[in-house]
Amino acid sequence: MVSMSEAGITGRRSRTPSAEVERELLAAAEAVLVRNGPGGLTVRSVAAEAGIAPMNVYNRLGGKDGLVDALLIKGFDRLRAAIEAGQERDMLARLRACGMRYRAFALANSHFYAIMFEDAIPRERDSAEVEEHAAACFGALVRTVELASAAGAISAPEPFEAAQQIWSTVHGAVALELKGLVLTPDPEASYRALIETIIRGLR
Repeated sequence: MVSMSEAGITGRRSRTPSAEVERELLAAAEAVLVRNGPGGLTVRSVAAEAGIAPMNVYNRLGGKDGLVDALLIKGFDRLRAAIEAGQERDMLARLRACGMRYRAFALANSHFYAIMFEDAIPRERDSAEVEEHAAACFGALVRTVELASAAGAISAPEPFEAAQQIWSTVHGAVALELKGLVLTPDPEASYRALIETIIRGLR
């Protein structure tokens, strides 16, 4: 026998556009991720947060893998937006700010960062769509390096390679900070000094 609450949920969702349901599910998944961490992200917990039956998570997003894909896409899009946010006219200042915004994103979105870069939710492989958004995110850094090089602010004849070196360096620094392994008294000051070291090398 169907309970009144189940009937209410079913009736309400039957009149809700599919795209809106998916947005609500993604918002619920993000809330669970932030509150409970990657280990707490389950189909049942997301369904409960959204106030729907677990089967709807499978129907709308393909289950847990679909949830994680959607969160990864959202995370990479946010990081890309952070990288591209700079309006600095001076290209060297923009590159410097880009590095600082990377750290700010990681610290403000630590659970996203964990599933994006630390395999906090083990998966055999990412979907093609996730890989596309991840590549676009890295492409934003490559374009920033290209602009700085074209303006003569740095010397980067191979912007893709230079971007990879920058990312490897800042990711390592951020990963250590997120794990509480920065041994200097002021992590932000140490990170700023690291950015200046990178820029000196590129100049």
